[in-house]
Amino acid sequence: MLSSIKSGPSDKDPQGQDWDAIRAALQRYLRARGTPPDLIDDLAQETLARLVELARTQQIGSMLALGFRIADNLRVDIYRRDSRLVTGVDEELRSEEPSLNRVLDSRRAMEVFERCLRRMPALRREVLVRRRLNQESCRAIGADLDLSTKAVEKHITRGMVDLRRALDQAGIDLVGQD
Repeated sequence: MLSSIKSGPSDKDPQGQDWDAIRAALQRYLRARGTPPDLIDDLAQETLARLVELARTQQIGSMLALGFRIADNLRVDIYRRDSRLVTGVDEELRSEEPSLNRVLDSRRAMEVFERCLRRMPALRREVLVRRRLNQESCRAIGADLDLSTKAVEKHITRGMVDLRRALDQAGIDLVGQD
């Protein structure tokens, strides 16, 4: 990196520093560190200002090393400042009630469920409702309907596939909702 900084006599200040080359090196460094593009120029400018101030009062061994350290510290300062500004939702605005979008999505999903259940064969619908809504065991459902446990499980599986397919066709995705 030091070899990429070339000093010309017109670009140097009395301390012998090529500030344009240092600025370019700082910008490359900040970009490589994942700094947001809108902050790169500001951080490089602030770093240069601090370097110039320090160079007036102190002997600096490596201008780039110090510049990189200052730039990293400025990045941390900005992160800390931004994290303090982004606080949680105001307690007055917080609600335990579901959002309007959530309510509307749930209503749409219920309409799709009802339509799908009406279209299902009667036996599959009865098995699915008894198992999923009434929480009856597969053995009890099978005994009441004269079906094996495997047949009850197969009806449940097919019913769930039908419901999932109906949701997909309606463009509803309930996964990931709180």
